[in-house]
Amino acid sequence: MPPKLSLLVPTLLALALSPGLAAAQDAAPPIALPTPPPPPESAQENLKQQTDAPAAKVEGAVTQKDSLAKSHRFAVVPLPPPPVVEAEPLKPSSPWSGGGELGFASAHGNSSNESLNAKLDLNYADGSEWKYSGSLSGLRASSEYTNEQPDGSITRERRTTANRYTLNGNAAYRTDSRGTVNTSLRHEHDDFGTFSQQTSLSLSYGNRVVDGDRTQLDLQVGPGYRRAYDTLEERNETSLIGRGLVDLKVSLSESTELSNKLLVESGEYNTFAQNDLSLSVTMNSHLALKAGWQARHNSNAAEDLKKTDTLSTMNVVYRFK
Repeated sequence: MPPKLSLLVPTLLALALSPGLAAAQDAAPPIALPTPPPPPESAQENLKQQTDAPAAKVEGAVTQKDSLAKSHRFAVVPLPPPPVVEAEPLKPSSPWSGGGELGFASAHGNSSNESLNAKLDLNYADGSEWKYSGSLSGLRASSEYTNEQPDGSITRERRTTANRYTLNGNAAYRTDSRGTVNTSLRHEHDDFGTFSQQTSLSLSYGNRVVDGDRTQLDLQVGPGYRRAYDTLEERNETSLIGRGLVDLKVSLSESTELSNKLLVESGEYNTFAQNDLSLSVTMNSHLALKAGWQARHNSNAAEDLKKTDTLSTMNVVYRFK
C-alpha cells in the first residue's frame, strides 16, 4: 500500500468510529461515586461546641463587661466601721461646794497691832428640792499700849480689841423655779458689843425677783424668834422678830463680781442690821481676791458704845466644787 493510503486509512477509521463512541457514552449510565458516612453524634456535638465556643466567649465577655459597668455605676461599697473607743465614764459631780477666805494684818514699831479675819462657806445640793448652806466667820484683833505704873515706870501691854464670831445655817425648800421656803439660824458672840450673844431662828419665804445673765436679786421675809444676852442689864432678852434679807449679785465681767447682802432682824428691844458689800476678782478656777466692807448696827446700845461698827477687809478666797 502506498504511503499516502497507509496514513489515510487510520484517519478514516477514526472518523467512522467517533459517532458511535459518542452515542455509547451518552447511552451509558453515570457512575455513582460512594458517599462518605455521616459522623457520629458525639463528633457532631464536639463540632457544635467548637463552633459555639467563640460566640459564647464573646457573649460572656460582653455580659461580664456590662455587669462590671453596672457594678461600678450603681454598687455601694460599705466602708469598714470606725474603731470603737470606749468613752471614760463621767465622774459624778460632788454635791458639796463652798469656799474659804482669809485676811491678816500686822503692824510693829512705835505701835503694834495685829488682826485676823476668816470665813468659811459650805453648800450642799444633791439635785433634790432641798438645799443646805452654812457659814462660819470670825474676827480677832489685838494691840499693844503703854501703861504708866505708880512708881513712874512705863510698861507695854497687849490687849484684845476685837473678838467676834458668827455662825449661820439655812435650809431651803424649793417650791418652784424662783420661790423657796427657808429656815434660818444665826448665832453671834461678841465680847465688845452691847449684846455679847444673840441667837435667832426664823422661817421665811424667799423669791428670786431678778434672774438675769449678769444680775440676780433674792428677797426673803418672815417671822422669827430671838434670844440675846444684854451685858448692860445682865439678863437675857427674848422676843419675836421680823426678818428680812436682800441678796444682790452682779457680774461685772467674766472674772469680776459685785455682791451686797443686807440682813435685818427687828424685835421689841433691839433692831439688828448687817450689810456686807464685796468686790471679788477671780484669778483662776479656785483663787480670787476679795475686797469687803461690813457695817453692823444695833439700835439699843450702851451709852459708852457706838451703835454702828464697820470693818474693811482684803482677803484671799479659795473656792471649791
